[in-house]
Amino acid sequence: MTRQIHFNAFEMNCVGHQSPGLWAHPRDRSSAYKDLDYWQDLARTLEKGVFDGIFIADVIGYYDVYKGSNYHAIHQAAQIPVNDPLQLAAPIALATEHLGIGITASTSFEHPYTFARRLSTADHHTKGRVGWNIVTSYLESGAKNVSEGGLRRHDNRYEVAAEYVEVLYKLLEGSWEDGAVVRDRDRRVFTHPEKVHEIGHRGKYFEVPGYHLCEPSPQRTPVLYQAGASGAGKDFAAGHAECVFVAAPTKSVLKAYVADIRARAARAGRDPRKILIYTLVTIITDETDAKAQAKFEAYKSYVSYDGALVFMSGWSGIDFGQYAPSDPVKRVETNAIQSMVEHLAGGDRTWTIVELATFGGIGGLGPVFVGSPSTVADILQDWVEETDVDGFNLAYAVTSESFEDVVGYIVPELQSRGAYPTAYRPGTLREKLFGDGPRLAAPHPAARFRDIEAVKRAEAVRPTVPSLQFPVPETV
Repeated sequence: MTRQIHFNAFEMNCVGHQSPGLWAHPRDRSSAYKDLDYWQDLARTLEKGVFDGIFIADVIGYYDVYKGSNYHAIHQAAQIPVNDPLQLAAPIALATEHLGIGITASTSFEHPYTFARRLSTADHHTKGRVGWNIVTSYLESGAKNVSEGGLRRHDNRYEVAAEYVEVLYKLLEGSWEDGAVVRDRDRRVFTHPEKVHEIGHRGKYFEVPGYHLCEPSPQRTPVLYQAGASGAGKDFAAGHAECVFVAAPTKSVLKAYVADIRARAARAGRDPRKILIYTLVTIITDETDAKAQAKFEAYKSYVSYDGALVFMSGWSGIDFGQYAPSDPVKRVETNAIQSMVEHLAGGDRTWTIVELATFGGIGGLGPVFVGSPSTVADILQDWVEETDVDGFNLAYAVTSESFEDVVGYIVPELQSRGAYPTAYRPGTLREKLFGDGPRLAAPHPAARFRDIEAVKRAEAVRPTVPSLQFPVPETV
């Protein structure tokens, strides 16, 4: 049986996202990011193409590592200006019936009690089509602007995030029992108070004694996304993530990553096939290979060298502006996305600074696949077969053109090969992705917080509050 390929659209509530400079292309619409029409039009296109979802990345802060300032980030609109992603869930849901909506939110910048309400609200409004991409953030500028002085150290951010996720599970899974809300007009009972519980959380970083403010949403806990590729991030994925995003520059790097994730998931007692792994790529296609290549060359003429290195410097924590274009990328210990430098400095090829800027100029840290529908479909199936990846997180060069081309050219080609779905499953996002129920089930750790009174009794006899000791990734 031919393996089904999954597509996810990789977007951000900003200009250009990961293709700096291409906002100036005459057909690019990303400068309309602040208009709901843009997002609803894009969502309809993706749903026509039976995409699993639209995954909306985010950063809190701005990129000021390159040349020691944020000048080039602001000049080229390199993820600044950037708007809040969660507010896009409702308008996208109104324009579609099936499309999943993955929202990035950081454990570093918002209290879990208030964030739990925002998540539940979005899951209600979308009828259970929301996912949460759990990140801890990597920009020092963000931490400084929320009065923290700077980022916590890498491992300490994991410790904080582990407790953050535990608080979310207690609120979303345990605070309100099934059947608590009855809406009984005759007896004038809306909710049975005895079925709504305080979570009583007292931890190292958070104290949340009370009730969740929302009644249970269709999924309770939205689908959990994760985007780290460091050893710590992979440990978290094995224990918690349902969908994992990775940016792997080569097949060999991706193959090793996928195998590692699946092995760790098995050791954690989870079914390795219940984790969907998507790798970042950008597809540039047209009717023929020649037309696709011409389109690619035209796109490249708009790439901003400085804009590309703004991103590379921000993601890695290394100021690439201090090096000559011909200098090689070297491993440097930073407080940002450690896996990026590990891949580039310790992978199966040597990168110079100019090669890094060229590679990252369109689509960020993932490869670019260029060709006709047949050529690109061959490449996609080859990557799936060789690496065991489940699908592709598609960045764009020009929006919405890049996504329209995939839907118009690549999706029909894959469908004709029996390698891509032709329709959505019914139900919530979790049901569409996995074909099971709408809520997380054991052995996922969230399930153990459903009986919150039992959890509180167990914690009361322990000297310290237990924590889900799984690290969390930096970001996408």
